[in-house]
This record gives sequence, structure tokens and C-alpha cells, in this order.
Amino acid sequence: MITTTSTLKILLIEDNLAEARLLQEFIKLTKSQNFSLVHVQKLQEGINKLNNEKYDVILLDLTLPDSQGLSSIPQLLQQNPSNPIIVLTNTNDEELAIEAVKQGAQDYLVKRYVNPDILVRSCRYAIERKKFLEQLHQVNQTLANQVEERTTELLKSQESNQLKSEFVSMLSHDIRNPLNTILLAIRLLQKRDQELTNDGKINHLQLISSAIKNVYNLLDEASIIGKSDAGKLCYQPQILDLEKLCYELVEQSQLLAQEKQLSLIFTSSEHCFKFLGDETLLKHIVGNLLNNAIKYSSIGGTILLEIIKQEKSVILRFQDQGIGITESDQKQVFQPFHRGENIGIIPGSGLGLTIVKQCNAYIVQQIQFE
Repeated sequence: MITTTSTLKILLIEDNLAEARLLQEFIKLTKSQNFSLVHVQKLQEGINKLNNEKYDVILLDLTLPDSQGLSSIPQLLQQNPSNPIIVLTNTNDEELAIEAVKQGAQDYLVKRYVNPDILVRSCRYAIERKKFLEQLHQVNQTLANQVEERTTELLKSQESNQLKSEFVSMLSHDIRNPLNTILLAIRLLQKRDQELTNDGKINHLQLISSAIKNVYNLLDEASIIGKSDAGKLCYQPQILDLEKLCYELVEQSQLLAQEKQLSLIFTSSEHCFKFLGDETLLKHIVGNLLNNAIKYSSIGGTILLEIIKQEKSVILRFQDQGIGITESDQKQVFQPFHRGENIGIIPGSGLGLTIVKQCNAYIVQQIQFE
């Protein structure tokens, strides 16, 4: 915890002199905590200060002469990753706040709403949250170590050991984003509970739910890969309604599709088509292919899932208007952790199609065995 007797050093990066003076006055009015504030007007000046001195917290304006928007955050964190950053903005934009936290900030302040109490509370919160995230990093590292120990038991060849190292690194890295989103959404609910409408609260809860689902999916992928490599995938055939199964998965994906303004369409040439199969493995196959179609589609596109019944077989056809797979990537697309050269900054683990292939191969193997 922060004691009220220690002096907290603040670095203010703000090119508007009037707003900088106002914040300095707020600091002078603060009685519950000792503060010292250093003011610079440009990002590079702030980086130079960080080279020579240590600061407890950074107040960062997003409109600077030598930097615009959220691009300032990674530059400051590159200079000193342990510095808590509070973003100063002129608009009450929660989407901007969420994106700022994803970039590494701890909090945001709308300038016109700032007063001495809010400023002090935000500084304290930013410092505590940064400490908490560092502790969370340690927890992630512990999780990564546990995954590594378990993976070591399953993967014995040289190639498998390489996959193990890549997987541990991926899981440890990718699990941080949804956890940070959860922390921010909870913080906003706590901080602005009285101001938020019911719809606003629902949106925050949906954000938390989505982030939790992302964590679950990561762990689920880890479980599937581990079981497949160990030959322990469980095949439990039962009578299934394929149309119903696909329809439910499409409905579950609608919210994700709506976020990108995508039209997600499901059609079937055969109603109530029933067959003997494993529901869990089929859901992994269809669900991963749907998620891929959504993830790599451009905003406003259309995705079609179609069941086509033939005389002795059935075809599940997925069609989208996404970025596609380059010819050079097509030979490696089912390899673990392989991601296409044209995906840009689209996030992902590179395991989705690997899981599809392994689940499908396991189903075919069991059918042939029977």
C-alpha cells in the first residue's frame, strides 16, 4: 500500500500550459499526500526525463506536438515498463479508455472532470494497479511453468519440445489481454456505478464475459492439444441432430459477428439430419472454423455455413469474404502456431486449424476402428 508520508513524483506531459498550471494547482491543494510534479510539453522531453530520473506515475496528454493518440504509450513503456501511466483526454470515451489500457495505461482522466480528490485517487489507483499487474505477471509465469511441466510429460521428441516452448510462450502472453480487459471493466463499473445506465452496465458485463470466454478458450485449446498429443482424446458417439448443433454454434457466434457488422447466415438442405457422432469434437471443429471466418473477415462482410446432404455423406461448407490464405501458407496452415503472412495485427494463437485437423483425424480413426 502507498503511505501518505512518502512523496510521489509525477511526470506531467502536457503541451497546454493552462491545463498544466491547473493540474499543478490541484497538486498544491492536496493535503492527504505529498506530491512533486515535473512538467514537460513534448513526448521526447518526457522520455529524456525518464532517462535521468525515476517517477512514480506519468500523466500523459494524448495530443502532443511530437506524438498523437495512443502511440505515445508504447514509447513510454519501452523506456520504462514499470511506470504507471494515466491518460488525459478531452472526451469521455470509454472505448478509448479500454484501448489505452490494452496499450499499457493504468487509468484515464477526462480533463474537465478532474479535481484534486479525483487526481489523487487516480494516481494512487494507477500505482496500485501497476503493482497488481506485476503480481499478475508473476501468476502468469507460475501458470506457464505449470503448463511447461505438464507439457514436458507429453512431448518427448525434439520437435515436440520446440512446440512446447512455443506454446508456453504463447499462452503466457495471450492470457494477459483478456485479464487486463476484465480488470478495466470491473474498475469502470466500480468507479462509475452511479453514472452508468443499465445498458452501460450490461455492456461492461458483456465485455467481462467475453474476456472470460477468451481465457477459457485459451485453456481449452491447451487441453485439446495436450490430450491429442498424448492419445487421450475421448470419443463418445451419440445420436446427434447436425442441423441443431450447427444452428446453436452459429447463434453463439452472432454477438462476435455483430461487433464487426458481419452477416452470419446458416442454411441446410436437410432438416433434422441425424447421425452418430461425438458432439464435443464436432463442436471444436465447427466452432473453430466459424471463429476463423469471423476473425479474418473484413467489416460488413458475409459468412455462410451450409449443410449439404449427399447420398452417403454430408458436407459442411464455410464461405466468407475474408483475407484468404496465401498459396505459400496453404501447405503449413494446419501446423501448430503457424499464422499466415497476411494476417497483420489480427490476434490469435495459431492453434485453431490444428485443433480442427486433430479432432477430425481422431473421429475418422475411431470410425475406421469401429
